[in-house]
Amino acid sequence: MNLAYRDVRHNLFRFLLTCFGLSLLLGVVLAMIGIYRGIVVDALTIVRAHGVDVWVVEANTRGPFAEASRIPGDTREAIARLAGVTEAGGVTYQTVEAAHLGTKARLYVIGYELGRPGGPPAIAAGRAIGRSHYEIVADRRSGFRLGDRIGLGRNGFEVVGLTESQVASGGDPVVYMTLLDSQRLQFDLAPSASRVQSARGGGVAGRDTVNAVVARIDANASAEMVVEAARRWKHLSAMTEAQQEELLTRSVVNRARQQIGMFTTILMLVSAVVISLIIYTMTMEKLKPIATLKLIGAPDRTIVAMIVQQALALGLIGFVAGAALIFAIKDYFPRRVILDADNVVALGGVVVLVCLLSSALGVRAALRVDPATALGG
Repeated sequence: MNLAYRDVRHNLFRFLLTCFGLSLLLGVVLAMIGIYRGIVVDALTIVRAHGVDVWVVEANTRGPFAEASRIPGDTREAIARLAGVTEAGGVTYQTVEAAHLGTKARLYVIGYELGRPGGPPAIAAGRAIGRSHYEIVADRRSGFRLGDRIGLGRNGFEVVGLTESQVASGGDPVVYMTLLDSQRLQFDLAPSASRVQSARGGGVAGRDTVNAVVARIDANASAEMVVEAARRWKHLSAMTEAQQEELLTRSVVNRARQQIGMFTTILMLVSAVVISLIIYTMTMEKLKPIATLKLIGAPDRTIVAMIVQQALALGLIGFVAGAALIFAIKDYFPRRVILDADNVVALGGVVVLVCLLSSALGVRAALRVDPATALGG
């Protein structure tokens, strides 16, 4: 006879209601882990999408994502001539807002040179950009459809292609356009500001400016040697793809990692306290039956097993239900939620450990029961 099962069946509604509440709590914990993984993947999406080996930015900066960076567009020619470099291209990055279907869409615009590195990795629908002006390729998360006309700056652009899962570190969907269009969008002044600048005698700033130059190298070349050459001879800052990824994870998403980690830890502590209180309450309600079991000679391990089994049942049922809920709704979160099998298994192990530790309070109360209590009124 399983005492834990009989006790749960006797109070089935309360047990299931408790499991439901615990599942919501553990589901939030799992969601926070998935959101953190999603933030890291989003931050690295653009770096990996270009498929380049070297990033060249403004001197003494860690651009173009962690810091602002502006360099002359013809820098790409100087980088392309370095030993080991097979191709190089200038790119720009900026965040804009565009009106679409009566709402404001926040977009991350990447400008690149056609035929050079920096463009979209793959087209999920439609085609790639084929003209020098007024065509864009957007991610599906933007809500744009093929053939839509989108106003960016003072010009209208046609959506000719769609990509999948191309987002910036802030979660904004990516839009690709030609470098000329992106430079005009980023650096051109409004007519009134341009007239003021001309009246001051400053003229119009050169438009051939980029935020970074990205380069691919030969399979037999060393990315570190190219980076060192760019720093030494071209008086620029440069880094490999691995260094750019490390910079993003340690700088751009570090604060989010700390905050989510702290929140997840607090939720796990709350879960442990909730399980402890529930098991303790259930144990205190059964003190007289436990005393009766002791009086008829039931060993302590039988009583301990009953309490531990109930704690594990609460935790595991709540965890499975919470995980199922998050997997069902994760695609509706505003930020990407990534749940890998190793994360789910690791959290399951933590839940088992928390349940075992949380049952200690109930076990302690049960073992201290005097068998003579069963003979009382």
